[in-house]
Amino acid sequence: MVRLYQNKIKFIITRNNMKKLVGFITSSLPENNFTVDLALQMKEAGVDTLELGIPFSDPVADGPVIEKASLIALQNGFKLNDLFEVTSKIAPNMDTLWMGYMNPYFHYGIEKFLQKGKEFNISGSIIPDLPYEEAKAYKDIFAKYDQSLINFVAPTDSLERIKQITQDSSKFIYMVAYAGITGSGASEDLSKIISNVRECTNTPLYIGFGVDENTAKEKAVGVDGVIVGSTFVKHLIDDSLNYNEKTAKILAAAKKIKEEINS
Repeated sequence: MVRLYQNKIKFIITRNNMKKLVGFITSSLPENNFTVDLALQMKEAGVDTLELGIPFSDPVADGPVIEKASLIALQNGFKLNDLFEVTSKIAPNMDTLWMGYMNPYFHYGIEKFLQKGKEFNISGSIIPDLPYEEAKAYKDIFAKYDQSLINFVAPTDSLERIKQITQDSSKFIYMVAYAGITGSGASEDLSKIISNVRECTNTPLYIGFGVDENTAKEKAVGVDGVIVGSTFVKHLIDDSLNYNEKTAKILAAAKKIKEEINS
């Protein structure tokens, strides 16, 4: 009995220490019901947090894969009401973030946007074109609606800047793996920036940009989780695949990555 109890404790500790997988998909691509079904299956495949992308015409931080996905969704007639519809069915069932550029938030009305987020149980937003200096002005309103505004750090940031960026961080810190756009596959030595972030905060540190089945294990060294986008979205925009095939390839990639970062 004692041995069984000890094994149970060991299992709980191991499970709680597992590195997290944040998975990005573009909202409403190919259509709303597909997004909902895919997201909930991604949870079963090991995705801990869904990063639900808001299609936008000028996604400056994104590479050609996610940029194309945004364009297709917009050409298909995507509207913010589509985002709200799929979110209302996903976020109550799994941890969900919105990933979008500031323009849609601004034009819809940021407080109205966050009210919708609270209504649907969104846990926060990732807004890559909102610099830290400008993001500070919105921290209080995000907190008012119980949502995090995710902070970014980059390999080029000094220790002093990292201290500033991380002082009010919440949920996790998004570490950009290299200077560039998503999906380009570049690589840099991140040991120094990881050490600097650890010196400044206990907020979990997740790495994004260039994470796939082949790089996940290496990228996950020293961090608490990985953020994966282009690896999943490339299947969404593959016209040679039917819906079932798109789903199968994305789920297989998610399972593989989750195994790799925890092996």
